[in-house]
Amino acid sequence: MRIALGIEYDGTEFSGWQRLTHGETVQGALERALSFVAAHPVEVTCAGRTDAGVHGRCQVVHFDTEVQRDMRSWVLGACSNLPATVAVLWAQPVEPTFHARFSARSRRYRYRILNRQVRAALEARYVTWERLPLDAVRMHEAAQALVGEHDFSAFRAISCQAAHARRQVLAVSVRREDEQVIIEIEANAFLHHMVRNIVGSLLPIGRGEQPVTWMRELLEGRNREVAGPTAPASGLTFLGPRYETMWQLPAEVSQ
Repeated sequence: MRIALGIEYDGTEFSGWQRLTHGETVQGALERALSFVAAHPVEVTCAGRTDAGVHGRCQVVHFDTEVQRDMRSWVLGACSNLPATVAVLWAQPVEPTFHARFSARSRRYRYRILNRQVRAALEARYVTWERLPLDAVRMHEAAQALVGEHDFSAFRAISCQAAHARRQVLAVSVRREDEQVIIEIEANAFLHHMVRNIVGSLLPIGRGEQPVTWMRELLEGRNREVAGPTAPASGLTFLGPRYETMWQLPAEVSQ
């Protein structure tokens, strides 16, 4: 039987999603919890790996098992064996052909910037702080240059192991909500640090240090060295993937 799960996590104290031989990871914690419930080793496959310090609103994974458990048992059993910063939101059986990564049509991220004179205290783990005023309208206009299929080499980490830098951005928006500037981006897939590098290049535009056209210039130039710095991980949350409705997954990950 193949089972899909929705996972929520605070990535602050984890060394990223992917299981490592050193350091605690979200995947490692989840697999230990599921293995306890299943009474056999469980390995999960996720929709999209996240870096150290990045959070997950509804990461989707799948795993295979021959053990008979009702879905409520998978959820509650896993949660009782997970650290407080990770929770299984839902579980449901899926077709054997479902694949958390390859069946996904797109992935969505949100980046939150606290834009005020004083740093964050209550939400310090979930936002990035920018003291200088940001013009969200300028940032939104600049970001529209990213929509479509492009070579995103200018926003690709040096350590990125992807075979090529072409990705398709389906939508990107920048808006202000009181003291926060919120950036949301959806694409078929993302390169390593792509979202954080995009944010790092939008910030100088928002501060008025670069023109709105700079984002397009960076994209066309394909030179990572002249683009903005990588924004901190704390402000980034993986909202989750989107799947075809044929898979009958919860609405938050279906389209």
